[in-house]
Amino acid sequence: MKTMDCHCGLIKKLDDCCGAIINSQSANTALKLMRSRYVAYCLGEAQYLYDTTHSKHRDEYQIDSIAQWSKENVWTQLEIVSVEHGSVSDTRGVVEFKAYFTDPKGKSQIHHERSNFFKEEGKWYYLDGEIDPKEVDMMKKIHRNDPCLCGSRKKYKKCCG
Repeated sequence: MKTMDCHCGLIKKLDDCCGAIINSQSANTALKLMRSRYVAYCLGEAQYLYDTTHSKHRDEYQIDSIAQWSKENVWTQLEIVSVEHGSVSDTRGVVEFKAYFTDPKGKSQIHHERSNFFKEEGKWYYLDGEIDPKEVDMMKKIHRNDPCLCGSRKKYKKCCG
């Protein structure tokens, strides 16, 4: 049986990387969940994508639609743009990424998203995301009462501050 490289871009075999996460349904960081979700799109693993979406937002998705979209496109590359928080000890994380794919008409496309992740009862979930996010000025001084940059809609002092 031939083993394949992982689609996430890390130089590892699928079974030793995102395949293991998909099978166990447990990523220990937001970034690993993001990478495994991209690989799930590559493999047409719609149930995994649905199960790793936070329950607060699952009713917005249908497994059949996820499966169709993942299978009708050819996924070619994942580029991680930035990662904020989302470590083993965090409960929130943000991963900005670009997923390159070819659509059913053969046109090259880029899905650019800034995704929010939330850890609940020790398990990471995809919460929501902003498609084609605006560039964040990281040099801007963040004040205690400003909205948090992670997208939680809380004040910075009550969230990541």
